[in-house]
Amino acid sequence: MSYPGVRGQLTRRTILFGTGAAAGAWVGGRYSSNVPSVAGTSLLGPTGAQGTLNDASLLNETPVFRHTILRDNPGDQLLAHLRREMDEARSEGRPFNVAAARHSMGGHTIPPEGHAVTFDNGLVEPDQRNGVYRVHPGARWSQVIAQLDTVGMSPKVMQSNNDFGVAATFCVNAHGWPVSHGPMGSTVRTIYMLRPDGELLRVSRDEFADLFGMTMGGYGLTGAIVDMEVEMVPNRRLVPTFQEMPSRDFAAYFVGAIEAGDVSMAYGRLNVDRATFFEDALMITFRDAEDQTELPPASGSGFVSRAAARVFRAQVYNETVKNIRWGIETRLGPLVAGGAVTRNSLLNEPVITLDDRDDQRTDILHEYFIPPDRFADFIDACQDVIPSSYQEMMNITLRYVQADRESVLSYAPGPRVACVMLFSQEMTERAEIDHRRMTRDLIERVLDLGGTYYLPYRPHATPDQFARAYPRAQEFVERKRELDPNLVFRNMFWDNYLEALA
Repeated sequence: MSYPGVRGQLTRRTILFGTGAAAGAWVGGRYSSNVPSVAGTSLLGPTGAQGTLNDASLLNETPVFRHTILRDNPGDQLLAHLRREMDEARSEGRPFNVAAARHSMGGHTIPPEGHAVTFDNGLVEPDQRNGVYRVHPGARWSQVIAQLDTVGMSPKVMQSNNDFGVAATFCVNAHGWPVSHGPMGSTVRTIYMLRPDGELLRVSRDEFADLFGMTMGGYGLTGAIVDMEVEMVPNRRLVPTFQEMPSRDFAAYFVGAIEAGDVSMAYGRLNVDRATFFEDALMITFRDAEDQTELPPASGSGFVSRAAARVFRAQVYNETVKNIRWGIETRLGPLVAGGAVTRNSLLNEPVITLDDRDDQRTDILHEYFIPPDRFADFIDACQDVIPSSYQEMMNITLRYVQADRESVLSYAPGPRVACVMLFSQEMTERAEIDHRRMTRDLIERVLDLGGTYYLPYRPHATPDQFARAYPRAQEFVERKRELDPNLVFRNMFWDNYLEALA
């Protein structure tokens, strides 16, 4: 099969379908499977409880004109559905946006009073000869892993959990913990996308390279991706090594281990109890095991993960449990999790494992990208800012990200230690005000260190902080205006930060 008339041509090989495709949609921040489906399309709204969308923060309940779920394979029918929605949105002056699982936290995937499209399709096609897989943009990483695992392959880079959509990962330019790589976008070879005017283009580093750099980390504002070609690597059996150290020494050990060249995956943790907050670090590195024969199928969350989730959730307002958890990670973890495990099994973990199931609280993520030589100063900044807030910090994971000089909205102009923080926040106005103050204080300290913050979370940064963290934002907006003069592709990220630059 091919796309007639596309600038650049796609050759179809045998189509393979991923397993476990989701049958529902995120409605009002909760997962619902009671969604009618007609001819591959589901419609929600425009009025009533189902006339709103939320995201993972549960703090962005937003009215939309229509929510359409598309389950079509890449091809003419999918293009026709998208063009109809885009044309109607353009003619009525409403915004249009495409998403998958909606795990952002600032309304970035929601077009207020507009046309929201959710992709839900698990098509995955490995091409072992060329080391790539072709994938539907709405496929979740769990489906990619399931399909690649059958042929002994693995995603080269993906997000740290398997619930997210592949194109969404590209559009937020997310990274993972395989090393040493840049963001997931660095592993994308080609995308096929509908521009705002409805023209289908093949986009790569060689064709429409400027559009590729805008779409990589462009939050869906440049067009609708309908097909992708992404790099994969062999699945491997890996063995972990655990090493404790003072937190201020972590970056040197971490970067040194990665630059040695024999580490396949790596991450770190810091302790979060208030008495010794961020004083201690744990580094976990994975190297190839000697035995690479007969790799077992990729597993999902096991007993250890589920048991750890119970301890994890018990940390809220409980310093004793925080200390117990740190002891489990540093003492028991190496004993229980010290054996070999496959790369795909390490990647195959859903977010739901750590779901709090508490209607009074919500999980809020932060992420900061720190030059390795300023990591000790980052520890000082966090110790000054976070404990003095009312926010309950649950976890921090440290990862390595290679420089990204392709994305216009790049967060890593050089190698960075990525610091992913998880807070449990009360769903109250008081907590939101305090969280906003704390976040702005942290961002200010990070900017002073030559670092930056990640965009898909709560929109707490000031416009000035955004402009300093992403100095090419003005360039992005000007090019967006040329590409989409009617501003058909819009969302709350555009409304909150970019529209003022236009």
